[in-house]
Amino acid sequence: MSKSIIQTDKAPAAIGTYSQAVKAGTTVYLSGQIPLVAETMEMVSDDFEAQAVQVFENIKAVCEAAGGTTNDLVKVNIFLIDLGHFATVNEIMSRYFTKPYPARAAVQVSALPKGAQIEIDGVMELPE
Repeated sequence: MSKSIIQTDKAPAAIGTYSQAVKAGTTVYLSGQIPLVAETMEMVSDDFEAQAVQVFENIKAVCEAAGGTTNDLVKVNIFLIDLGHFATVNEIMSRYFTKPYPARAAVQVSALPKGAQIEIDGVMELPE
């Protein structure tokens, strides 16, 4: 099985010892995305909804760089600093996915990189 690194300028550059995504066979493992704007590497806003939209835009960009779409994601993990935003996440997520939806976990964590309020990672399966 071949392994290749997925990288796009349309999502924030990796800020550590990791890649935006790694493709192994037809499976793509997406690293966590936080609400950084790719062009500036700055947080999009302090507003939760704006942060959530930016994270989904970043995930979308990495999916497209890998040759797929958000609808090819089979598993999504959502990390929130406040589960009170769960309904907002569901509404925003519905803009980026169509049924059947991916498997998903949403958990509250005490902190995220750079003070983000949301981070999302996932696993994508590309058609052969």
